[in-house]
Amino acid sequence: MSFLRNYLNQIKPNFEEGGRLHAFRSVFDGFETFLYVPNATSKSGTSIHDAIDSKRIMSMVVIALLPALLFGMYNIGYQNYVSAGVEGSFMEMFIYGLLAVLPKILVSYIVGLGIEFAWAQWKGEEIQEGYLVSGIIIPMILPVGCPLWVIVLAVVFAVIFGKEIFGGTGMNIFNVALLARAFLFFSYPTKMSGDTVWVATDSILGFGNDLPDTFTCATPLGEMAQGAVPSASICDSIIGLIPGSIGETSVIAIAMGAAILLWTGIASWKTMLSVFLGGGVMAWIFQATGQSPVEWYQHIIIGGFCFGAVFMATDPVTSARTETGKWIYGIIIGALAVIIRVMNPGFPEGMMLAILFGNMMAPTIDYFVVQSNINKRLKRMKNNG
Repeated sequence: MSFLRNYLNQIKPNFEEGGRLHAFRSVFDGFETFLYVPNATSKSGTSIHDAIDSKRIMSMVVIALLPALLFGMYNIGYQNYVSAGVEGSFMEMFIYGLLAVLPKILVSYIVGLGIEFAWAQWKGEEIQEGYLVSGIIIPMILPVGCPLWVIVLAVVFAVIFGKEIFGGTGMNIFNVALLARAFLFFSYPTKMSGDTVWVATDSILGFGNDLPDTFTCATPLGEMAQGAVPSASICDSIIGLIPGSIGETSVIAIAMGAAILLWTGIASWKTMLSVFLGGGVMAWIFQATGQSPVEWYQHIIIGGFCFGAVFMATDPVTSARTETGKWIYGIIIGALAVIIRVMNPGFPEGMMLAILFGNMMAPTIDYFVVQSNINKRLKRMKNNG
């Protein structure tokens, strides 16, 4: 690695002020700070430095996402082979899913990072690292049948209107990946819902099977929206061997990612736990009153509930930041997700809208929590005075 460090030091003057490649300073800085922690120090004032910077946080989140992504690749192949009624090895199914998902990840990163680089160059700023996570989450929360050109439109909309116009990473109000999904859901609903988009139907490079163009396969959420009990077993739902968005099906893989986020302290356990509490209690209420035909825990293990609770509701930029506010924020998201699922069959996946609503309410929640603490202290001072 010393060779790489020496090489970067050698070419760095070309990208600094007066260098012949100064116009691409933001690009060089982005790559350098991704590979190495910046060695710049503060020249005035008091500074407290943590052992990890934002790029390392983003990298750790990507690592936490890998179990769900890798299982999602296998599940895509599994669903294709099962639908065709043929047997295949683990590796055949995984490679098929890899070939189906890889173009979506590449398109997401190429388009998103391209906009980030162009925006940074235009404004003469450093390249921000926020899209490192959004770029991999966006393909994971989409059905495998979503066309690449649709993903391009969603990424452009989410990065420009969801982040850059608010000032970039750390300034956005809404979760960028969820904005991309919401854009597609309302602009191209046939590419995001129904019974035809959840299973890959074409063979790829000799892997997988060609299925009829009319092939359909309902997800457990789709069945529940029709008032039926999901046909998938509880075991398959927890393992993730069910149709659904690429990275959202396996509770076990998502739990592995949650363990990484909690162990590293990147995600708040209060936010995560409160989402499950809010959703579980609300699902139990609907079950007890006969409004929902499924067991309360089925709302938790199917659809994007677990994925949203672990990877998106805990987004430190768009979630509540006060300790009490995290509980309120999470409970609202969990309860609202189940309410939307049960009360509005047109939106079977209520987690997306619930988190976006929670993002909108997070600043207000924090404001009232802070004001409540101020009022309590003023009252205490008055009584003691």
